[in-house]
Amino acid sequence: MNEILTKQIARINLYALISRVLMKEVDESLLEAIERDEVILSFFPNYMQWEKRSEMEKKELKERFLDVDFSNLFVLHLIPYESFYRRDDQMLETGGENPVVQIYNTYDFRVQLEKARAVGPDHIGIELEFMYKLADSEYKALESGDRAAACEIARIQRDFLKEHILEWAPMFLQNIRAEAGTPLYYDAASLALEFLLNDYEYLAGLVGEKGCGYEG
Repeated sequence: MNEILTKQIARINLYALISRVLMKEVDESLLEAIERDEVILSFFPNYMQWEKRSEMEKKELKERFLDVDFSNLFVLHLIPYESFYRRDDQMLETGGENPVVQIYNTYDFRVQLEKARAVGPDHIGIELEFMYKLADSEYKALESGDRAAACEIARIQRDFLKEHILEWAPMFLQNIRAEAGTPLYYDAASLALEFLLNDYEYLAGLVGEKGCGYEG
């Protein structure tokens, strides 16, 4: 069980990290958190070797390069919303009719669009935050010994990845990689893409047709 909990903590931390980086501009405290943890920094190999990190303070790096890149990628040039990729008319669904809102409501996940600085609930950062909350709930169920609940939450995560995130996010993340002007966002997109594909494989194996691995 300790090994399962350790893996679950790693999943929680990765969802928290990528949802935050893709949600809104980084701040100095987040950059410091990334740089002081060797494991986290290893997820950003190009950023780690970026010469501008040693040439200027984090505040200047953020304002001159990272904030500009974020705006270009997430506001000006690319659209980080599921409905844009999945609707035939490429219109954003910003209200309660958005299919993900119904899922959020079912599991009592409240979207704070103003805090997230998003115009719709299907922003990639919000969908990843939803996965983070589910992974955290799964951990708590495992920790309390409720394996049936943990299995059900794992199934919810698998289905949300399959039916929503993986239907559009890989294309968006590949576009981020192609358009990124800084190593941070190139690495963040690479990390998110690899992690999401691997996590779906893990969840599909855990809660497959033969039952749930927690109950074995």
